[in-house]
Amino acid sequence: MSEALMQNTTQQIIVGLGERSYPIDIGAGLLSRTPLFEQLPQQILLLSNTIVEPLYGDKVRAQLQHHTVVTHLIEDGEGAKSFANYEAVMDTLIRHNFNRDCAIIALGGGVVGDLAGFVAATYQRGVAFYQIPTTLLAQVDSSVGGKTAINHAGGKNLVGAFYQPRAVLIDTDCLTTLNARDYACGLAEVVKYGIIADAEFFAWLEAHQNELNQRDAAALTYAIQRSCEIKAEVVAADEREQSVRALLNLGHTFGHAIEAAHYESWKHGEAVAAGTIIAAYLMHQQDRLSSNDFTRIETLLQQLNLPVRAPQMPLERWQTFMQRDKKVQAGVVRLVLPTAIGQACLEPWSDWQALGTAIAAMSHPDAHSPLL
Repeated sequence: MSEALMQNTTQQIIVGLGERSYPIDIGAGLLSRTPLFEQLPQQILLLSNTIVEPLYGDKVRAQLQHHTVVTHLIEDGEGAKSFANYEAVMDTLIRHNFNRDCAIIALGGGVVGDLAGFVAATYQRGVAFYQIPTTLLAQVDSSVGGKTAINHAGGKNLVGAFYQPRAVLIDTDCLTTLNARDYACGLAEVVKYGIIADAEFFAWLEAHQNELNQRDAAALTYAIQRSCEIKAEVVAADEREQSVRALLNLGHTFGHAIEAAHYESWKHGEAVAAGTIIAAYLMHQQDRLSSNDFTRIETLLQQLNLPVRAPQMPLERWQTFMQRDKKVQAGVVRLVLPTAIGQACLEPWSDWQALGTAIAAMSHPDAHSPLL
């Protein structure tokens, strides 16, 4: 067992991007520490949503009492990542005379972080941006790496920018108020890191799935730390997703199709889990992933209360949604595919017959979240 897991102390990871490098601090009770972040400017916009702000807004503002803080709230849910909310946040900044030396702090999950980051990237050509992710999915994925975006009617995250935060603060205590489905969604992204990059970490997840399901603080701190370490290494090597960073999208091409078709009933992490199974089965079908590794992936996702079958829909509908994926080049879908636990590849895929067989095998008419 890791020494970090035994001690459950605050951990710090550095995302190495030269002059734009920044820290990720991970631990319990970090929202109560002073200062929250180093060298914050006087003007701060706290962007949060109507679910998270009542839980943690006062705690954050208490640490910023010597600053001028304006709070802007958006509704909860993926629909809040919209042009209308982008414009509303901009209106708030302009109405309160925020200068170029202001800062925007995102307090919430991935939707809040994505919107806040895109606002920060574009307000007066770029202002300081800080992340306080409060969901497990945001803590291990969307808050790290500088991807910011809002949605368009034509697809998810089609309007955005690469814009790195100045720092990320991950308080594991925030996970105590997270509902069961959203918590499981975060675990889907944690499993992803083991599949694509670290077989030892995957085995650790298998051995500690009970502690993770029980939200054990020490286990969570280590799982988040290792996930962030892997993502930080990938982002430092490929900030703008020209090569290896695309591997972080395991399960996402299929998952985004599921989300687009069933946005009212499937959450992001659930769709990614089902998409990961399709990708793994496709490789197993092609004799490029062993039966043992496929079974281990499927079993771990099941143990962590995640769906391992996708909803059924015609192959033509899958094709329509998958062709909108940002990894498509020259009209050809590129898929992230696991070749072993701890290894994955990105490759163009034009054999829709094999793809349709894998999708059909890993779909079910009654597929849904185990936690519904």
